Amino acid sequence: MAANYWESTQRRYWQFTKEELAAMRQKLEDEDPNLVHMYPLPQLRHINIYLNQQFTRLAKRLGVRQQALATAQVYLKRFYTRVEIRRTNPYLLVATALYLACKMEECPQHIRLIVQEARGLWPETFHGQDTSKLGECEFFLISEMSSQLIIHQPYRTLTQLQGEFNLTPEESQAAWQAINDHYMTDLPLLYPPHIIGLTAILLAITCYNRQNAAGGANAAGNSGGLVMAANALAHAQAQSQARAAAMGGNSGPGTPTLTPQGSFAGGNFSSQGGRELGDWSNPTDPKIAKMQRFTNWLAESNIDIEGMIDCTQEIISFYDCYEQYEDLVVRDNIERFIKARGLDK
Repeated sequence: MAANYWESTQRRYWQFTKEELAAMRQKLEDEDPNLVHMYPLPQLRHINIYLNQQFTRLAKRLGVRQQALATAQVYLKRFYTRVEIRRTNPYLLVATALYLACKMEECPQHIRLIVQEARGLWPETFHGQDTSKLGECEFFLISEMSSQLIIHQPYRTLTQLQGEFNLTPEESQAAWQAINDHYMTDLPLLYPPHIIGLTAILLAITCYNRQNAAGGANAAGNSGGLVMAANALAHAQAQSQARAAAMGGNSGPGTPTLTPQGSFAGGNFSSQGGRELGDWSNPTDPKIAKMQRFTNWLAESNIDIEGMIDCTQEIISFYDCYEQYEDLVVRDNIERFIKARGLDK
């Protein structure tokens, strides 16, 4: 078992670029274009939302803790980079991934209980499954992941740094929720857990309404907060580049830039509707003071600010996508190929 992320199989084998991830998925679809054409599916983000909901429903029935639930979701993401979803019964994979994750996170659930609860939850698509099939699926899942089962999560970053940045209980809960939400995106396959954890802290400080900290996607619509988040990363990036220049270093070509007004260049962040935070002219404001502390910490560290910029854009983009999600459409499309291909038996 790797003692830290930097020595782990997660970093060496399961962290990809966006281009690599897209190429792997396209290759899977190209292997059987007729299958893809016959059973069209909604966009991947909507499928991820639906599968996340199924994980949550099953975990709630079993009383599974969040760490195991998060690990299970990463397992499924890894698996579907190797196997096309239309070749599987996603409900069986959800149950299997959760069963395996509970064992790995030292909170095991009996296989019979998993099957029993899954049958009760998905009676139409899980009725033909039993413990032997879940056991077979477990070996299939482990094999496709090359037995690389240790997952490093962003929650540790949050728990270690919430005191450093004086997060309120509401901000800590909001950051926790942002981490939970990121499992419905590709970020677990794209960035190290500490980058995601720091991005969640940034969003918690800037974007979440205090009265709705646990409100998930609907809590992220504070336009002034988005301006503040953008400015925080811009300030940290500028300070970091200045330090590198003073030491004779170079931030490297192609560094994403943020405009002084607070919008990501080429992104969706806009300062319209939010107060101007570019000069941070009110240090007595507790939120401004907290952001200055966060920014200074980032600038003095070796944190990948470019990665934080991309993570922030991805999470906010996901929240926008969530507004168009329709549960029934996704469920019908998934159950259609399951039943048509006899994957429920």
